[in-house]
Amino acid sequence: MTSNADLIARRNATIGPYSPLFYTEPLQFVSAHGVWLTEANGERYLDGYNNVPHVGHANERVVGALCSQAATLNIHTRYLNERVVDYSERLLATFAPELDRVLYGNSGSEANELALRISRQLTGATGVIVSDYSYHGTTITLAELTTGLKTREPLGAHVRTLRIPDLDRDDRPEAEVLAATLAELDAAIDSLQEHGFGVSACLFDPLFSTEGMPRLPEGLIAGIVDRVRGAGGLVIADEVQSGFGRTGTHMWGHEYAGMSPDLVTMGKPMGNGHPMSGVVTSEAVLDAFGSRNEFFNTFAGNPVSAAVGEAVLLEMEEKQLMTRARGLGETAGSRFREFAEQYDFVRSAKGAGLFLGLDFAIDGAPAPELAKQVVESMKRRNVLISRIGRDESVLKVRPPLAFSSDELPILLDALDESLAEV
Repeated sequence: MTSNADLIARRNATIGPYSPLFYTEPLQFVSAHGVWLTEANGERYLDGYNNVPHVGHANERVVGALCSQAATLNIHTRYLNERVVDYSERLLATFAPELDRVLYGNSGSEANELALRISRQLTGATGVIVSDYSYHGTTITLAELTTGLKTREPLGAHVRTLRIPDLDRDDRPEAEVLAATLAELDAAIDSLQEHGFGVSACLFDPLFSTEGMPRLPEGLIAGIVDRVRGAGGLVIADEVQSGFGRTGTHMWGHEYAGMSPDLVTMGKPMGNGHPMSGVVTSEAVLDAFGSRNEFFNTFAGNPVSAAVGEAVLLEMEEKQLMTRARGLGETAGSRFREFAEQYDFVRSAKGAGLFLGLDFAIDGAPAPELAKQVVESMKRRNVLISRIGRDESVLKVRPPLAFSSDELPILLDALDESLAEV
């Protein structure tokens, strides 16, 4: 077995030292199944973090579909293939009737890039509105509107940001918070118009995951949608983290949030680890874009990817994973709220379904070091979680939807012990 130190040295000499690793002492995983990962030393870790293996690591149905189709045919979409159409029909059936067309890609970055390209063409504008602490991908376009990660590219002149409020952190009356946020949005729209950019789109994760899952004022989402559309822009919902039944009550985060998007982007969970992404939109939007562009992607929408994507949806349906996420989320959420009441350094419990968090603060100030200590303490108890938010002070608990009532107590007990230790 290669030691971690040797592997890190080889990694730095090839991939480079700039790609981040989790934990003070990184983990070296060699296999995984379901919601458990096995480290090089043979220890098993419960996965309470990763949304990529949405229906479980090395899921038998997904692996079987991939291998069977790969052994039969894999070709691009310039040839007819029924499997690709079958998957498209099954995927679109999970959306509202007006969202009835899909374009495929290979990553969430690619999906968001395409959605922004479509928005620019349809509106004739270039201005984009994002939150002031968010991440949507790695392309040049997306780097210029990234506010939640370090990038060399400055914020684009055509980009305006909006601070997403959190009622758990703001003592003002809810109506005042709502009015102030919408006034900030109005100013951003006015600025884009005054500088000649106009408004092509707003791009938000419906759960505002990177932002720390804030508790929003009633009416904020509707206000954002109305104002952006009123300015001629399109609404893009980034479902990479909040979609595929994650909330437990809705298949898509935009449904949960009450957002009515023009374009929906998807990524990681779509292929359970196989590189897939998509942009779902309406017939009218696709016709306006497709009639003026010969859009083609060699690897996107191929039969193997379609087989994998369909297997994910079938697994979710037959094992009722969204319903399970709702039940487990209610149990976990109740326990998280108890933690918030029990510990004075926990400001609030966050999240919905199987996407949960705890916001740490001391005397009202964010406490990222406490959050980091809890993440490391959980690792020592062989449970994986992470942290999010502009201050990195919110725990991020986002396990695969394959989580069950057998694993949830393990995670909750480890968290209880870690909080007590801190």
